[in-house]
Amino acid sequence: MVAGYSAAQVRAAEAPHLARGEPLMRRAAAALAAAIRRVLVDAGAPSGPVVLLVGAGDNGGDALFAGAELAGDGVDVVGVATSERMHPGGREAAAEAGVRFVGPGDTDAACAAFESAAVLVDGILGTGTSSAPALRGAARDLVGLAIPVVERRGTAVVAVDLPSGIHPDDGTVPDPTVLHATLTVTFGAVKAGLLRRPAADYAGRVELVDLGLGDELATTTPLIVTD
Repeated sequence: MVAGYSAAQVRAAEAPHLARGEPLMRRAAAALAAAIRRVLVDAGAPSGPVVLLVGAGDNGGDALFAGAELAGDGVDVVGVATSERMHPGGREAAAEAGVRFVGPGDTDAACAAFESAAVLVDGILGTGTSSAPALRGAARDLVGLAIPVVERRGTAVVAVDLPSGIHPDDGTVPDPTVLHATLTVTFGAVKAGLLRRPAADYAGRVELVDLGLGDELATTTPLIVTD
């Protein structure tokens, strides 16, 4: 059986670990990088870059730190910003490792990156957007450009924690401008929305990264339990 938890429940479980200074983001990013490596191998090690769609918050930070690790190993990585802001530590680590960046207004360069991508990483929105999960502005525009390219080329998509644009708790998809993930790498606990349709249809295979939240989750009643 698989238990699905709300975004608030997961944040509460993480809180004492963050208060102790545990590097949860770095652990998540390392696991994400390992998952992307496996997807590259499964795809036959195509020659194109790993392309990161990078949001402004911690979800984008996870993608950036994972991209930095991959770039440090010699993988070609391109970060496509969906906002003028990025996680500062993640951006610094990625830039130092050699990740190339495309600004949110450079749609020609973004489209070129999508056309050449070996893997596309959806690191735009995480669980912090529960009240209004739909993509907006430049992020929505960029995903709208990426979707037909991904569908035509069959590009593997790795979602960071959850596909951007789905509701993490109830599984609703308020706007269809959402990338269908090949693999969703979710952190700490499976979000309930990943188990509920229609969002589950966007998640692909779900891989849980253990961040050591077991004791906290053991005293929490999940929103949903599936076989």
